Amino acid sequence: MASNSMWGGRFSESPDAVMDLINVCIDYDKRLYAQDIQGSLAHSAMLVETGILSAQDGEKITSGLNTILQEIESDQFVYSRDLEDIHMNIEARLRELIGDAAGRLHTARSRNDQVATDFKLYIRDWIDGAVQEISQLQLILAEKAKAYNDVVMPGFTHLQTAQPVTFGHHLLAYVEMLERDYSRFMDARNRLNQSPLGSAALAGTSFPIDRDKTAQTLGFNEPTRNSLDAVADRDFVLEVLSAASITAMHCSRFAEEIVIWSTAQFNFVNLPDRFTTGSSIMPQKRNPDAAELVRAKIGRIAGAFQALLMVMKGLPLTYSKDMQEDKEMTFDALQSLSITLAAMIGMVKDMTPVEGNMREAAKSGFSTATDLADWCVRALNIPFRDAHHITGTAVAEAEKRGVDLPDLPLEALQAIEPRITEDVYSVLSVEASVQSRTSYGGTAPSNVAQQAESWIDLLKAR
Repeated sequence: MASNSMWGGRFSESPDAVMDLINVCIDYDKRLYAQDIQGSLAHSAMLVETGILSAQDGEKITSGLNTILQEIESDQFVYSRDLEDIHMNIEARLRELIGDAAGRLHTARSRNDQVATDFKLYIRDWIDGAVQEISQLQLILAEKAKAYNDVVMPGFTHLQTAQPVTFGHHLLAYVEMLERDYSRFMDARNRLNQSPLGSAALAGTSFPIDRDKTAQTLGFNEPTRNSLDAVADRDFVLEVLSAASITAMHCSRFAEEIVIWSTAQFNFVNLPDRFTTGSSIMPQKRNPDAAELVRAKIGRIAGAFQALLMVMKGLPLTYSKDMQEDKEMTFDALQSLSITLAAMIGMVKDMTPVEGNMREAAKSGFSTATDLADWCVRALNIPFRDAHHITGTAVAEAEKRGVDLPDLPLEALQAIEPRITEDVYSVLSVEASVQSRTSYGGTAPSNVAQQAESWIDLLKAR
């Protein structure tokens, strides 16, 4: 292999084969091609406008870069591993197309600020797509919440039956989680939206460039204010990977519930066939593989966050080759989250509750015990701690008789607390329980319908 001509006259020998393996990144960073060309077009236009580059050379560069873009998008571009990365591959092809003018494109910039700019543009583009997917999943959840605002199901703590809630209320909990995810990504987008272009290798440049112009052209809010930080910064990647890890965790929690709910033992939901698989030996099986794979994706996503954190933790300013490790893991993590969101959207869209099973499960486990305690406080003016003790005794009595609280005879309740009247049964059904939870944010069907409608309006307007 000949020495790399892109490095000029400094090197007389070719890289070792192992160096080639560890150093070359074109196999994965080629996905930055659109952002690299976008940044180069903006840089070239600015060089022409400031008189650093002639208009004739600027036209050649623009034409050549647009040709390369078409070649890549039509799969006609030939990548060379000898040229290491996407930046050098594009620059070398540009020289083939337009000659010496290509060499003037790199005036007043370095690969350091170039790659930082490309990566920010890529991350920003990915965020714009991800928040749309998050909003789509939220809208599907909110619409289902409205449709099933009064379907009673058990609410759990410790995965033990706690109190009745509605299926719609449960779904809205994930709308809230996803809204925080949406907000984190939008906050991260705002923070990353400073342009590193023009910071050059690390110290800026002596050419009279207009960084405000390139920042504006590329849609950034402003240029970065410190050239050292601009090329050393990968906080914007870490922040997005952190937000992605939290989003993946939320999806994983929901996927775990879907796995549980779709078991024969629970049978709370029916999943669409297109998001389940069969067994090679057991013909009766419908495995929730999509949910299980969603549950697993967080390992790759959170792992990428931790890995990049470890890469960055010991690096002195400014750029070190270690930072080349930022991309492959990030590309994989962000793609994994996009797949995760798409799978969740598909599963939830066609998922339907088995209402009868949900209601029967909600009735079990003495789920309206708190309602009995609350009734004693309201109707008998008993302190809550005393009411709690009365209810616990009633639960023990019902358990001994093999019945649930609504089926416990009045005389049995009066043996525990003589002042209890027949009116107590008005609060002991699961329907009465959920209807009574009218506090803001509570599970009452009227609350759920109102919250769902508010979310639907907001998400459709977003």
